[in-house]
Amino acid sequence: MDCLFCKIAAGEIPAKIVLETDEVVAFHDINPQAPVHVLVIPKKHIAKVSDMTEDDIELMGKVIYAGKKVAEQLGIAEDGFRLVFNNGRMGGQHVYHIHLHVLGGRAMLWPPG
Repeated sequence: MDCLFCKIAAGEIPAKIVLETDEVVAFHDINPQAPVHVLVIPKKHIAKVSDMTEDDIELMGKVIYAGKKVAEQLGIAEDGFRLVFNNGRMGGQHVYHIHLHVLGGRAMLWPPG
């Protein structure tokens, strides 16, 4: 498979890893949109949120939990942070491997888009 994030998860492409488990990898975004901007991905390839199945529920819970752990580890949990999944072209998704953005270190605006 020619997926950038699968290659990062497999260690084939270097990334600044923040957290890694058997099922999840978190790494700094190369184009940060906030002082803290980390991506959390499952090691299993799922292209986008709308491609998830019931079999992915537990895994995606682990992705969200990893986002919380990243926020704690990087010192943004107390003041607050944002977790974002983009889905598809109109949703702003650029890499088609499901990923959670962990954003913090500044006040987040609403609406986000």
